[in-house]
Amino acid sequence: MQHDFAVRIANRGDLKALINIYPQLQPDDPALALDDAERIWEQISHYPGSGIFVGLVSDILVSTCTLIVVPNLTRGGAPYGLIENVVTHAFHRRQGYGQAVLRAAIASAWNSRCYKVMLLTGSKEPTTLKFYRDVGFEQNKTGFQIRQIPARA
Repeated sequence: MQHDFAVRIANRGDLKALINIYPQLQPDDPALALDDAERIWEQISHYPGSGIFVGLVSDILVSTCTLIVVPNLTRGGAPYGLIENVVTHAFHRRQGYGQAVLRAAIASAWNSRCYKVMLLTGSKEPTTLKFYRDVGFEQNKTGFQIRQIPARA
């Protein structure tokens, strides 16, 4: 990892870079207009504890994930965290940036009193599964989903 690497929560000024990195996660998704991205970013920012975490090398966005903190009426009212949209730019993979961004999101979830943090991956790639295990995630539950948009191949 380079010395000029930093992780922080995204701001409105990061939206163009986010729009540019997300196709590496879902290449077939339709492009998102900046106006739409601004509206969605505003919605995410209203969820206490939630945010889009970005990893930057020399102020260039190289990695990101989204944390949503969900209020909860069980577990003594402790919320839980959901992580989505984990992606590192192809030229910057296997350098620790993705793990650093995930660790920052997890730490933020703990600071928000979350009792657990969950994520799903459709990947069966051993390297992807190892990536999540190396950050501390356990593959110990059965996940179900119902989709309106088809899963990627």
